[in-house]
Amino acid sequence: RHGTRGVRSLMLRSVSRSVARIAPSSGTYRTLALKSGQWVRNKDDLHTETKLVHAGVDPDPITGAILTPVYQSTTYVQESVDEYLAKGYSYSRTNNPTVTVLENKIAELEGGYGAACFSTGMAATIAVITSTMQAGDHCVITNCSYGGTNRACRTLFTDMGMEFDFIDFTELANIEAHLKPNTKLIFSESPANPTLTLTDLSAVSALAKSRGLLHACDSTFATPILQRPVDHGVDLVIQSTTKYYDGHNMTVGGAVVAASPELHERVKHMQNVHGNIMSPQNAFYTLQTAKTLALRVRQQCENAQAIAEFLERHPKVDVVRYPGLASFPQKELADRQHMNGLHGGMLWFEVKGGTAAGRALMDSIQRPWSLCENLGALESICTCPAVMTHANMLAEDRLKVGITDGFVRLSVGIEHKEDLIASLKASLDALPDELADEEAPRAAAA
Repeated sequence: RHGTRGVRSLMLRSVSRSVARIAPSSGTYRTLALKSGQWVRNKDDLHTETKLVHAGVDPDPITGAILTPVYQSTTYVQESVDEYLAKGYSYSRTNNPTVTVLENKIAELEGGYGAACFSTGMAATIAVITSTMQAGDHCVITNCSYGGTNRACRTLFTDMGMEFDFIDFTELANIEAHLKPNTKLIFSESPANPTLTLTDLSAVSALAKSRGLLHACDSTFATPILQRPVDHGVDLVIQSTTKYYDGHNMTVGGAVVAASPELHERVKHMQNVHGNIMSPQNAFYTLQTAKTLALRVRQQCENAQAIAEFLERHPKVDVVRYPGLASFPQKELADRQHMNGLHGGMLWFEVKGGTAAGRALMDSIQRPWSLCENLGALESICTCPAVMTHANMLAEDRLKVGITDGFVRLSVGIEHKEDLIASLKASLDALPDELADEEAPRAAAA
């Protein structure tokens, strides 16, 4: 006990000397220039990992709650007619405080002027088309995109009098050759779903600007951890927040990031007209899941690289595509366009024996893989695009871009890579040799 008092006495004397150094002679304490709650540096200078946690978010001004509240309210009381909208809110179809915080976070992460959050990723895509095109206008769009995007342009918007050319976006000259006097929009997706073909975003953006056109890019597969299309001159960026921003298979949602105030206002107008704003509850969930985006994506990239290398070595695998592989056809562009040496958590492959062998593998895949739709989640997912995500494309259009009935798409999660590889190896090794040896027609690998 005596020893404890001695240590405490030494600590008190040490603290007293420290306080004395900052105490003026009058006996009152001067206030340090530093203050709790203030940022250590300009928010623009913070690293991405810090922005993922804090961008757009401030402690609640009434309670000090560190998390943004869920404002589950339809309407907002106005103090007077003259002061209508003085606080920025009147009706939650137009704006909601919880959703606004998420919109501000995503805009900052993506490097845009502003963002609008939607009920689904497709709602975000629809908003891009309706805010940039009218009847009689023409769009040059990638021939390999999410199936819902292809369907909406091919049916819904075509029926409204808009024109679309679905073409290969891997060559700039091909895009330029398809521009018309009535072209208003160039629509890219990079990496493309599901073939992972890349678009040179800087080159396409430069072409668009030289012709007075807009360039929209769906960057869902990349996330701002791999690329920020606005930095490459893209005018409108689409994110299906259902995927990596959520990352937990909990919500559906989408976002459109605009590079300019004028475009942001056009997208927000369509959000209000369509009435498809994201719900405050889903916005709250996404605010939390986005905090770990960088941690998750890095682990997913590491796992995907290891799995791709394993598949490339397996004798029953015919072709595998992953931007991190030296064999990837657009490896130079992948290394130049993707940041931090990361290439995403998505890959695809086909096994020898064609459709029958591919279907047999997917039907036999064991946990931790799950046979289902969606991507970007913590859980690893195996998908058959021809039946699931891209079934709404015309069969001939799927084959043109290399999506056969035996095409296997993998969304790699954060499980241990050895467990994931063990499951794939078991299914590959179990394939009958007669399937692996069978010659089957297959579309050219993308």
